[in-house]
Amino acid sequence: MKFIFFKKSYFCGMNKLKLLIVMLFIAAAFTACKEDKDTEKQITDFIAEHNINATRDDSGLYYQIIKPGSGTFTYPANTRITIKYEGRLLDGSVFDNGGGKEQTFNLADLIQAWRIGIPKIQKGGEIRLIVPPSLGYGSSSAGPIPGNSVLDFTIQLSNTQ
Repeated sequence: MKFIFFKKSYFCGMNKLKLLIVMLFIAAAFTACKEDKDTEKQITDFIAEHNINATRDDSGLYYQIIKPGSGTFTYPANTRITIKYEGRLLDGSVFDNGGGKEQTFNLADLIQAWRIGIPKIQKGGEIRLIVPPSLGYGSSSAGPIPGNSVLDFTIQLSNTQ
């Protein structure tokens, strides 16, 4: 029995550049899947090693609500937040803490992990976010943060407006 997936003439008539692009796209997709699995394992190992009671969001963000806070704020697109925070690499080194002072930001201007995680708490709340690179700074370095870093943030929310 002979299986034919494509007619021979399909490849002969197909532009070689288009074929190369398709093959590169397929290779990139497989590489991205492997990187995602490696990152997921790195995060789950970190959570287990540090006994963190974290929940996985559908986005891939892991979070632990330390204090839920109080209120029923719904976080419209133009929300401004006032927070104290600390950002660490998984080795525990602190790369930013806002100078230990409260900082005010437009939520929409922050990394995607914060836009997903902070609305899970209310004023007076505290949350820990374990951030895969895809929801942080990706493959780019950002100051002291190397590319493809998993990040660990603790955020205390003191005000929303």
